[in-house]
Amino acid sequence: MRQVEKELKKLGHRVYVPKSLDLIENHGFKKPLTVKGRLAAEAEHNFLGEHFDKIKTSDAVLVVNHDKKGIKDYIGGNTFLEMGVAFYLKKKIFLLYPVPKMDYELELHAMRPVILNGDLSRL
Repeated sequence: MRQVEKELKKLGHRVYVPKSLDLIENHGFKKPLTVKGRLAAEAEHNFLGEHFDKIKTSDAVLVVNHDKKGIKDYIGGNTFLEMGVAFYLKKKIFLLYPVPKMDYELELHAMRPVILNGDLSRL
């Protein structure tokens, strides 16, 4: 994520990253493993609300969908939700890699993302 952030800044883009990334890198935050722990962390840090505010003030959203959990070009629940917010707010949505083969593949396509095929210069 940080490498993509650096490349985007070199290309002249203003970049927002998830708050949790800063907390993990600079404040020793560890993602809770339990649902109860995750709910407590969300209540304390307002991850979703703050990230939605970033989406609201942005021109576009870039999804960095690397392979994860054995799924090529993975897009998880939080990212899917963020894409939904961006779509609702009529923001342009970019995917670094193609739409993954997942249960909600149709919904991902319905948001009409622009597929960059790994090429950030296409932004």
